[in-house]
Amino acid sequence: MNELTHFDAAGQAHMVDVGEKAVTHRVAVARGRIRMRPETFARIQAGTAHKGDVIGVARIAAIQGAKRTSDLIPLCHPVGLTRVAVDFEMKEAESAVDCIATAECLARTGVEMEALTAATVGLLTIYDMCKAIDRGMVIESVRLLEKKGGKSGHWVAPELQAGATVNNG
Repeated sequence: MNELTHFDAAGQAHMVDVGEKAVTHRVAVARGRIRMRPETFARIQAGTAHKGDVIGVARIAAIQGAKRTSDLIPLCHPVGLTRVAVDFEMKEAESAVDCIATAECLARTGVEMEALTAATVGLLTIYDMCKAIDRGMVIESVRLLEKKGGKSGHWVAPELQAGATVNNG
């Protein structure tokens, strides 16, 4: 990973040619967080937000986001996803909700962008559904936790490398 692959020899942006790469099972896990006021968190947790089941809607939005990633990221290949799983962890002490998204496919290119997009869209949906009561919510720490498959193999975020892998579903 010494070069930026989305630029050709002349420095112009291009879509990476993956035609010669092997089709492999690929998995990526991403996580992000949204912090909010304690009273906003309480309404989400209780399911009493004005717009309804915030977490349920955010889960569906996250899955849809993963499916639409190549429409949003200009040089991202369309990927036939075989699975997208989205979980939410309620962090009462921090008045925060974590979104953990796993994307899988059998393809010539990875699904890191799909997992990252899913996590981000899930968090943005929470913001959208609760902004009427808390415009100060903060989305943060969206990042890749793990990826498997392909030529570069298995990668785990450094702080998780103590022998554990991330599993979502």
